[in-house]
Amino acid sequence: MHTIYATKEIDALSRTLRIDPVRLRRLRTAWFKKYLGRDAALAELLPHEREAFATEVEFHSLQLESRHDSQLDAATKLIFRTPAGLLIESVILRIASGRTALCLSSQVGCAAHCDFCATGKMGIARNLSTAEILDQIVQAGEILRGEGRTLRNLVFMGMGEPLHNESNLHAALDLLHASHSFARSPRRTLVSTVGIPDAMQRLLTHAPDVSLALSLHSARQSEREKIIPLAARYPLSQLRTTLERITAGSERRVMIEYLMLAGVNDTPDDLDALITYLRDLPVHINLIPYNPIDGAPHLHGTPAPQRQAFANALKSAGYPTTIRYSLGADIAAACGQLVRDENREIARLAHLR
Repeated sequence: MHTIYATKEIDALSRTLRIDPVRLRRLRTAWFKKYLGRDAALAELLPHEREAFATEVEFHSLQLESRHDSQLDAATKLIFRTPAGLLIESVILRIASGRTALCLSSQVGCAAHCDFCATGKMGIARNLSTAEILDQIVQAGEILRGEGRTLRNLVFMGMGEPLHNESNLHAALDLLHASHSFARSPRRTLVSTVGIPDAMQRLLTHAPDVSLALSLHSARQSEREKIIPLAARYPLSQLRTTLERITAGSERRVMIEYLMLAGVNDTPDDLDALITYLRDLPVHINLIPYNPIDGAPHLHGTPAPQRQAFANALKSAGYPTTIRYSLGADIAAACGQLVRDENREIARLAHLR
């Protein structure tokens, strides 16, 4: 069985079945670009081609388990089941401006173990295949098409550290930006990482127009190591050098993600350290409210007035700064809240077999 996302295999199959390349192109347009669904895509083929193609090709790599719509805002959490039975989550964000975005997962769980993130506390991390990454987009696109909306932006900020799934991420980006498949603008794709220097450089060599976000969260090494264990392996000095390299000679502006944690990274010393650390770098700072999780009762969000004062100080220092409004908090779909505890039991049972 071939997956529709394995384009070289599908090309070879189509030659074997003697499918007119024009009809194959129409099928791909219906599936990848218009999100019309399996039946409408297959309808682009002749009847005898359709039957043979449908027998050989798997369209969806994920099963949509459930959908949860926020009653507070316009977020929708989608829970998918992989062929191995594991559950992942992605989030549709309908922004007030009218734009829509999809927060994508790249792994089941996450090995980064960040203290503030529910996914990082799952204790299990498995890479999603390229097809499983892309199928989140297609299924979200079908939902939005039914609403008369268009999926505009893709953000790899869901479950997992994207740069720990480097090869499948790169392959997914290739298909997202290729004219024969999704044909999406690289500039509307953002990849977020906690900071893996070599992989950051490889990503932007492979896909130079993709936007990059660095989850910094502290510009003090000792504090950053407490909330992001990987910081001990990749210190701030190394990340600074990497940021200088990837922005040199380009118009690239890196998004700096900064989660506001009361008494942890929001003090005057933290502010001074952040201003100093980012000096002369082309960045946009995104201040993020903390969304509480069960596994970190010791962490608390910075109150809104202090967040605003922090933002004002950064703006006065010359840094473009935004305070993000988190969507989907009532359905545990906000930043850092994605987790599926069921996966632990599924993995345990699989190990016992």
